[in-house]
Amino acid sequence: MKKSFIPRFTDPQALFDQQLEGLKWTIAHAYYGSSFYRRHFEDAGVFPGDITTLSDLFRLPFTTGRDLKEGYPFPLLSVPERDVVRIHASSGTTGKRKVLTYTQKDLDDWFDMFARCYEMAGVTENDRVQIAVGYGVWTAGMGFQLGCERLGAMAIPVGPGNIDMQCQFLVDLQPTVFCCTASMALLMAEEINKQGIRDKINLKKIILGSERCSEAMRTKICDLIGLEDLFDITGMTELYGPGAGIDCPKHEGIHYWADKYILEILDPDTLMPVEDGQIGEMVVTTLCKEAAPLVRYRTRDLTRKINTPCSCGSQLFMHDRILGRSDDMIILKGVNIYPGQIDEVLSTIPEAGSEYQLYLERKADGRECMTIKAEAAQGFDITRIQDIQDKIRNLVHSKIMISCDADICAYGDLPRYPGKARRIFDNRGL
Repeated sequence: MKKSFIPRFTDPQALFDQQLEGLKWTIAHAYYGSSFYRRHFEDAGVFPGDITTLSDLFRLPFTTGRDLKEGYPFPLLSVPERDVVRIHASSGTTGKRKVLTYTQKDLDDWFDMFARCYEMAGVTENDRVQIAVGYGVWTAGMGFQLGCERLGAMAIPVGPGNIDMQCQFLVDLQPTVFCCTASMALLMAEEINKQGIRDKINLKKIILGSERCSEAMRTKICDLIGLEDLFDITGMTELYGPGAGIDCPKHEGIHYWADKYILEILDPDTLMPVEDGQIGEMVVTTLCKEAAPLVRYRTRDLTRKINTPCSCGSQLFMHDRILGRSDDMIILKGVNIYPGQIDEVLSTIPEAGSEYQLYLERKADGRECMTIKAEAAQGFDITRIQDIQDKIRNLVHSKIMISCDADICAYGDLPRYPGKARRIFDNRGL
């Protein structure tokens, strides 16, 4: 019988017990191995012997992206440099990048976690996996490829972009799984339809990472290609890389690897736990990461915890899809708006397409305004745009409690991206 990478727990308490042992190990390892953490803990008045229960987690100080940048080039390093076998870096666009170090055990753990993701999505050693994400110092390409190889499936490492090659390989090599960003998936789905090759390919599943995918976009991608299923994978460079969690075929939430890290959902302003079902910032603490452990690391990603168990039977905990980032939050007329909320509104309007852009302006009298530029659904009569405009305005007002304008264009008029799509254009400071 082939090895399963997904851990089985008899009940949640068994998982909590493993978390406690991992937390004790991590705090001791970080304290004795890292001058940063030793100083960080001592300033907070916390020492390794103080960690005796999971509730002691709340006594520990937070770690931030700034700490990683200030510790450049090897922040949080908690092992001798001779034990580091690889580095990866974040895709940040300003200042110094966040560089993360890995021991061989860190890499083995990461690829096992990624193999879990493939397994959770129903990928087997009989599948062929076309990988259309970035390679290089980023974690994406390496994670998707080596996780695939750890599972035993065939990896086809094409990288991002190069749409003609992607389509040629889909026809010639007959991959069954495609890995990419949501924007790339839409671009590929439309190109497959345009080239008329849907009946010549064997694609069954797409695994999406790196950016949020609305329900409208998911439906569009599946319909254009005729997919069996589509999955959301989560992760970040600081937390090994992609592969920190994924939804199962039940699609009731993201199963995250709670035996590898503890997840807190906190109010980004007060840093206190939010109520059940409320949106908050993901804060993570690793349980076995050697080279660069994370202790209450503020990810800036926003989501909700899901407390009901998944009907698939797994005891692993779940959170909702990533709804955005706390630093992507828009404040308009005193109202906090997340791009994910716009996704959700547009997904409820059948006449609207999945692509949109947000434009924020400040008028001459100082008043702020927001315009949602959205595509009409494919095949919709563009002369009836008033219907879509009215629905968008009314739904945004009722669900987000803000007024907006709506500008509707024809299907396909907004740009497609092989990477992350740019959606927010804030011109208020210009």
